[in-house]
Amino acid sequence: MKKIIFSSLLAVLFNVAAWAQAVLPTTWGFATPTMPTGWSQSGTLFYTSTGPLQPTCKLDNTGDYVQIFFASSPGALTYRMAGNSFSGGTFTVQESIDGTSWTALHTHTSLADQDYQLFTDMPLSTSRYIRFFYTQKSLGNVGLDDVNIAVGAAGPEQEINVKQGATTIVNGGTHTASSAVSTTLPITFTIENLGTANALNLSNVAISGANAGDFAISGTAPTTVAANGTANLVIDFTPSGAGTRNGTITISNDDADENPYIVNIYGIGGSLASEPASQATNLTFPLVKTYRVKGSFTAAASAPEGYIVLRKKGSAITGVPTDGTVYDRGDIVGDAQVVFSGLQTTFVPNNIIASSDYHFAVFAYNGDGTYRNYLTTAPLTGTTTTPATMQPVGYYSTISTASPNFVTDLHALINPHFQQYYSNYTIRMINLFEARDTVDNQRVITCVYSGLNKVYTEPFDFTANGFSREHTYCHSWMPINPADARPEYNDYHHLFPTNQNQANSIRSNYPLGKVVTVTNTYLGAKFGQDANGHTVYEPRDEHKGDAARAMLYEAVCYNGVDGTDWSLPDNIAQNIPYGQDQSILKAWHFQDLPSSWEISRNDFIDSLQDNRNPFIDNPQYVCFVNFSNMNYETLGCLAGIEMQDQLDAAFTVYPNPSHGEVFLQVNTTTISRYEIIDMQGRTIVSKDVNDLSVAILNTAGIRAGSYIVKAVTPYGSVQRSLVIE
Repeated sequence: MKKIIFSSLLAVLFNVAAWAQAVLPTTWGFATPTMPTGWSQSGTLFYTSTGPLQPTCKLDNTGDYVQIFFASSPGALTYRMAGNSFSGGTFTVQESIDGTSWTALHTHTSLADQDYQLFTDMPLSTSRYIRFFYTQKSLGNVGLDDVNIAVGAAGPEQEINVKQGATTIVNGGTHTASSAVSTTLPITFTIENLGTANALNLSNVAISGANAGDFAISGTAPTTVAANGTANLVIDFTPSGAGTRNGTITISNDDADENPYIVNIYGIGGSLASEPASQATNLTFPLVKTYRVKGSFTAAASAPEGYIVLRKKGSAITGVPTDGTVYDRGDIVGDAQVVFSGLQTTFVPNNIIASSDYHFAVFAYNGDGTYRNYLTTAPLTGTTTTPATMQPVGYYSTISTASPNFVTDLHALINPHFQQYYSNYTIRMINLFEARDTVDNQRVITCVYSGLNKVYTEPFDFTANGFSREHTYCHSWMPINPADARPEYNDYHHLFPTNQNQANSIRSNYPLGKVVTVTNTYLGAKFGQDANGHTVYEPRDEHKGDAARAMLYEAVCYNGVDGTDWSLPDNIAQNIPYGQDQSILKAWHFQDLPSSWEISRNDFIDSLQDNRNPFIDNPQYVCFVNFSNMNYETLGCLAGIEMQDQLDAAFTVYPNPSHGEVFLQVNTTTISRYEIIDMQGRTIVSKDVNDLSVAILNTAGIRAGSYIVKAVTPYGSVQRSLVIE
C-alpha cells in the first residue's frame, strides 16, 4: 500500500466566519488559503503532497471543520477524502437547515491511507449548510479535497432568484453602484422564477434605508413571474449628495423559504464613499513578546466599514493611505507597511524581533475598491517595545562553567524536550515566524546560507519554491542514521530554510569552513577548498554564527542519548576523509554574535519545544565544551595553542566609531587593564579596572581620530582599532 506523505503548509490561527452565502454551484479544491464566499473553517491546515489536485485540506483534531453556507436548494455533494493513519475515531459529513441543528449525511469511521476516494452524498433540498466535521479523534488525520455542491434540481414550486447582469445577488446580498450627484443611474435587476410549474407572485416592492429618497422604482414593479420566466425591476439611483447613499429593496413574494427577498444597494454619489466621521480609540498591546505582538483597539463611534493598520520600526509613522486605493497586507504606504486591513479591531503583524520599537497607526475607512475613502487626519497611534529576551528567570541556575559536570548538566537542562516534526516545519516555523509580508499580498522567506529572498503566494510549498529544510548538523553525521523519526532529526533549533539547488545540495554533507579557493558561489555563500585543501561550505557572514550555534546545540543536546557519541565527526565519509573543525565554529560564533532575530527565534522555538539553545543565551558556554570529544574544557576558549587567535576572536569593542562611552569585552575571561594608544604609539589613557568582565571607557575629551584600544587579560593582551568622532 502506498503511504500518503503529508507536507503541512498553513496553520489558520482563528476561526473565520463567512456570513455571506455561497451561490450554487460552489466548489473549492483548497488551492489557495482564500476561501470562497460562504465558506468557513476552524483548525484546518493545508498540504501540498497529497490529493488529486494539490494542495489539500487537513483536519487533525476533534472539532476541526470546513463549513459551507449556501443560498438555494442543493444538488449532489461530492468530495474526496483520505486518511493518514485514521482509525478508531469518527468523521462526519453533516447538513443543516439553520446552521444550529445538524444531521449526519455520512459518517466515516475508516479511510484508506492510499488514494483520495470520491464520495457522493445527497443533502435535503431544504438544507442550507454542509459541514465536514472531525467529530471524535482517536488516531490519525483526515485529508479533504475537491468539495463541490451542485445546484439542486428545479421543482414545480415557485423559487425566486435575483440577478444584476450575470451575477446572482443572494438574499441579503449587496450591489454597489455610483453616479454623479443629481445624475440618475438606472439599475436593472432580473427577477427569476426557477420553479417549473407555479408562477411566482410578487405582492410588494418597497425601498427603505438611510438614503431611501435617492432610490425610486422606474415605471411599475412586476407583480408576477411565470414558471421558468424572468421579469425586470428597474431602480433609478439619483444621489442627492456626495458619498455613501444606502438603500434596501424588499421584495415580498410567495416563495416558501425566501420571503421577503432583500437586496441592499451600496450607492455612492460621486467617486468616493463617505469619509468616516471618527477614528478608532484606545490602542493597546495585550501581547508583547520577542517574536509576537498583538494590537487591540476600540472601534470608532462612527462605525466605519474597516480599518487599515500601518507599522514602522524605530520611529513615528508619517505616511498616510491614498483614497481610492485598496491596500493588501505587506503593501507600502509612505514610510510604513500595511499589517492589517479589515473590520476586526485586533491585529497580529509578522516579522517581529527582540529589542525593537514598533510604531503603529490606525486609519478608519469606508467603501471598497476605487470608492474607498480614508480618514487621514489624527489617526490612532501607539508604540510598543519588544523585550530583549524571554529567557525564563533561573533557567540556567543549575549551570556553572566552573563545574566539571558542565557538559552533562547542560545536556540535562535541554533534553528531553517536546518533540516537533520535520513535516510541520512550514505551519510552525515558516508561517508563524520566518515568513514576512511583502507587496501584492505575497510573503517572502530568506535562504539562510545564501541570503536569497524568495517571494511566494500562500500557501508555501517547499518543492514548488525550490527550498528545503536544511539540517545544519547533517543527517548523515548523526550517530543513529536514518533518524527521521527521532527528535534530533526534527529539532527546529538546527533546521533552517535554504534554497535547494543552489545552496542545500551544494553544501551536501560537507563541513562548514573558510573557503580560500572558490569553486562555486551563490550570492553570499561559497563552496571550495579551505587553507588545508579540504572541501568545505561557507555560509554568508550573517548566518555563520547562527549555523555554528545550531550545530553545537545539536551536539550537546543529544550527546549520550541511547549511548550515542555526538562529537563533531573527524572522518565524514569515504569521499570526505576529514571532519568538522570546531575552531572555525567557535570563531564564527564570536564574530557573529546572536542578533535580535536569532534571539527571537530561540524564544519562539522554546515556546514550541520547551527548550532553548544555550549558546544563544550564554555565548561564553561554547568555550567550556570540547566538541571533538564532548568533554569539559577547563580553560574555556583559552585552551589550546592558539590562545592569541582565540583572544582576538573573543574581543569586542562597541560602539565603534564612538563619540562617548565605549564597551570592552573579552568573552570567557576578565579585563584587568585597558589602554588607548594614538597613531604615534603614545599611550594617552591607561586604567586598571580590577578584573571586570565588561570595561567601560569614556572617550569624552579625547580628540577625534583613529586610535588603538588595548585590553589586558590574565592570558595576554588583545587590541583593536578604535575611531573616536
